[in-house]
Amino acid sequence: MAQSQTDMPNHLLHETSPYLLQHADNPVEWYPWNEEALALAKKLDKPILLSIGYSACHWCHVMASESFQDAEVAATMNQYFVNIKVDREERPDIDQIYQTVHHMLNQRHGGWPLTMFLTPDQKPFFGGTYFPKVSRHGMPGFLDLLPKIAETYRTRTDDIEKQNTALLKLLADTLPTTGAKIPVISRQLILRALTQLDENFDREFGGFGQAPKFFHPAELLFCLHCYFYDGDAGALRIVKHTLEKMANGGIYDQLGGGFYRYSTDQYWRIPHFEKMLYDNGPLLQFYTDIWLATADPLYKQIVEETANWVIREMQSSHNQGEGGFYSSLDADSEHEEGKFYVWSKEEIERELSADELAVIEPYYGIARFSNFENKYWHLEINQSVTSIAQQIKNSEENVQRWIDSAREKLLEIRNQRVRPGRDEKILTSWNALMIKGLTHAGAFFQREEWIESAQYAIDFIRANLWKNNRLLATYKDGKAHLNAYLDDYAFLLDGLLEMLQVHFRQSDLEFAIALAEVMLNQFEDKHLGGFFFTSHDHEKLIHRPKIGPDNAIPSGNGIAAISLQRLGYLLGESRYLQAAERTLNLFYSEMLHHPSIYCSLLVALEEWLTPPKMIILRGDKIKVKEWWRQIKSQTPYTFVIVLPMELTGLPSSLNKPIPVNSDINAWVCQGEECLSEITDLQELLQVCKDKGKMTFPL
Repeated sequence: MAQSQTDMPNHLLHETSPYLLQHADNPVEWYPWNEEALALAKKLDKPILLSIGYSACHWCHVMASESFQDAEVAATMNQYFVNIKVDREERPDIDQIYQTVHHMLNQRHGGWPLTMFLTPDQKPFFGGTYFPKVSRHGMPGFLDLLPKIAETYRTRTDDIEKQNTALLKLLADTLPTTGAKIPVISRQLILRALTQLDENFDREFGGFGQAPKFFHPAELLFCLHCYFYDGDAGALRIVKHTLEKMANGGIYDQLGGGFYRYSTDQYWRIPHFEKMLYDNGPLLQFYTDIWLATADPLYKQIVEETANWVIREMQSSHNQGEGGFYSSLDADSEHEEGKFYVWSKEEIERELSADELAVIEPYYGIARFSNFENKYWHLEINQSVTSIAQQIKNSEENVQRWIDSAREKLLEIRNQRVRPGRDEKILTSWNALMIKGLTHAGAFFQREEWIESAQYAIDFIRANLWKNNRLLATYKDGKAHLNAYLDDYAFLLDGLLEMLQVHFRQSDLEFAIALAEVMLNQFEDKHLGGFFFTSHDHEKLIHRPKIGPDNAIPSGNGIAAISLQRLGYLLGESRYLQAAERTLNLFYSEMLHHPSIYCSLLVALEEWLTPPKMIILRGDKIKVKEWWRQIKSQTPYTFVIVLPMELTGLPSSLNKPIPVNSDINAWVCQGEECLSEITDLQELLQVCKDKGKMTFPL
């Protein structure tokens, strides 16, 4: 018999996930996903009610308030089910499996909260996303649904078993199966992907597709590669227009910096207000690169404000021995979505001077109709400074000054409001994305504090989440746990390769090599190629995904192939190169069907076709910094490492001689061949600028 939950916590009380702890006092007898809960379901022969969400999720909060905190609903759940609550950010392995099953069962995409009903052996037989407590708007009521699901489990065992057999086969069929050699390769696949992206590109508002509109980071990175590698003007147009519209829209926090998770409309106007670490890391890189391509000060401003927000609000204190980045900010505050961020017109008019109000109203469109729930304004840029200056017959300098002072006042007022909750667990993979973004931006904008922030995070991960030569996935309150996933290894290797180009530390190189070795030993499919999402010694679930397409974050297989290829070229390590090639071999036939959903793998393919140039600089500290800056400003995806003169004990591929007859020298390699020492900057820049494979003297 289920225990009474009226005055005592459930089994989530000692979890580290803030999302699970939000439900620790529910009257539902929640369990985390563990052996105890799964064994209990088998012992009692009860179906499992699996609820998956995350702490910043608005509709998760709604369902919790309506159902999980309701005594009547909780009693019904406890009577019929073993109830398991999962944080999708801690257990993306479980979430991926059951999101896929939801799509198979319902023929539509899932989301959060995900509500799945499983047999005691974890096989799903019914599911949905959000359910209201009672029926409304055509959605079945959760309270009515629960006993019906339990009755189905008891009376339709044969039907459930048949459906499960079919579902498991469908899951198995999602795995790529061909290990054949790549057909005759050309750049046609890359060109086809660009054509598909161009067809799906919103020429008016930027981005891809209609509402809801997400960032598509892998697609933007692919387009940037096509521009910097091949000078593709169309690819640059896609990125430039998208990032400009996002920067001026409500998807960007116009006062505090940082981007929200996605736009509910196609205009980038009204966001879903949660802020996720995994979005803002890649966006720092993209805005840096589009600034390199255009020199538009707007993009520099976005980078500065976003980097400052991340360090100010999302990083644990390195002075207290930490330094990792927190996961997210909630969409809600005071039980209302967006309340922290939106404004009434009266509040703005009360707080600003006449001059400030005269420019802010047209700048943010406050004189027009409200854009949020028909009574509030969510800030987005509606007019340019030049246009406003012309209208009010004043200088652009004065207009900008009044805008800046108004923003400062509004931000100060906003900071006095009740803040959204912050999920303070530290996820390895998401930290890796931010490490790369901050490192990349810090190098080009010469902001040492951003680079140091990224280094603190690397050092934190190595000290707290790297145990017995294996990564752990999550950390909070002094506890690191959960076997890490492919994304943790691949993204962190990618971030370390970025850092090695900016501040070379031998410990980072050793860490990168160790990560690569675990990927090959614990994640690679030695038979067919490619990498599983979970390690060979991971908990056995009903399915083991091997994911090629990109999603809200890039594909782990794509980033693994890119990173292993680059590390392989850097070190002359053929095993890494062969693993990357096997990954491309595996997914190539799938990529042929719809290449634009495999943009990360296409970047790897581009670098397989034409290996990136690897440049090692040694010499005078001031000169090597200047050479690095000029090379990377011209070709930001060229791999450039500055090795300190005093460094010893390097791998043979990196152990280039220090300058003898000059203050500085450069060693340029591509693939397995290297040019002779270069001591002239202009000669080096020309070598870097030349597209395609280098020619080598006989």
